[in-house]
Amino acid sequence: MQQNFKEHLIAILLKDDRLKDEQGELKGNLVKEFANTLDENLITILLEDEKTRTQFFLKIKDVFVFKTNEFKFFLDENSIDNSYTQYSNQIGLSAGGKFLKDTTDVVLNFPFKDCVLEGGQSTEDGLDTYFEYDDTQEDYIEKQSKRKEIFFNEVLAKDEIDRLLEPKAFTNITKYDSKGESKPTQFNRNAKGTITDNLIIKGNNLLALHSLKQEFKGKVKLIYIDPPYNTENDSFKYNDNFYHSSWLTFMRNRIIIAKELLNKDGVLFVSLDDKEAHYFKVLCDEVFERKNFIADICHKARASVSNDKIISPNHNHLFL
Repeated sequence: MQQNFKEHLIAILLKDDRLKDEQGELKGNLVKEFANTLDENLITILLEDEKTRTQFFLKIKDVFVFKTNEFKFFLDENSIDNSYTQYSNQIGLSAGGKFLKDTTDVVLNFPFKDCVLEGGQSTEDGLDTYFEYDDTQEDYIEKQSKRKEIFFNEVLAKDEIDRLLEPKAFTNITKYDSKGESKPTQFNRNAKGTITDNLIIKGNNLLALHSLKQEFKGKVKLIYIDPPYNTENDSFKYNDNFYHSSWLTFMRNRIIIAKELLNKDGVLFVSLDDKEAHYFKVLCDEVFERKNFIADICHKARASVSNDKIISPNHNHLFL
């Protein structure tokens, strides 16, 4: 019965001249490609035949739904393929027989992805102070350790996140111009009411970005980010020692709000090294969509040779 249906299916498919080779044989690999793309002619000839319609379609009310995976499984199981490879003539990452660009089933997942991480922005901000008794000195000694970052789950801690990200009041505002320093009473604005003064804001960038959203949402032309490279090197005055998943959460929170601030033609530049660059690229593909990626600009970051054991990298990445 199965063999008879196989022959019947081949006869139906051969009605499409595109699926015939020069000898009149079926191009099995091409059938799979047409199935993946839901080719209209292929679907039509399968629908018009009662046997193939019953086998490969699910009727929901008055609509027939093509069971793509079941159809391709039948092709594989019955060797309806005259090629020497089970893969289609495309190059790319795939899962479940689908290329990643054609499916939303595969994304970059990591612990705490559904959380918001405030993140210590400076070495000092990322430290906890505690006292420990020293027997030799017979006294308590002040010590410091890395702050344990708090992750707020987007569902379970919604109220905490709302409070964390609500606009904050900027204090100690100082204006610098050719006349020196002064305390401004208001900002300069254009005809549309947008602030035109250049602003330098010192503080946690996640909180600052959310505080700017009401004023600058959809208005920013360019954002440049030089974040912690997650190299476990705290020589710079920010927390540069996250766990991998923490770093991804840290960055995801910030590029999501950056996207809200950018206008339709806005551009985001992010500088990184090899440690996290490629994971960040995939993360940006998810947030900004892959089609909006422009370039990965590699540039020489140093001329000196490091003490790395195997190779001495001298470049960084600038994602655009």
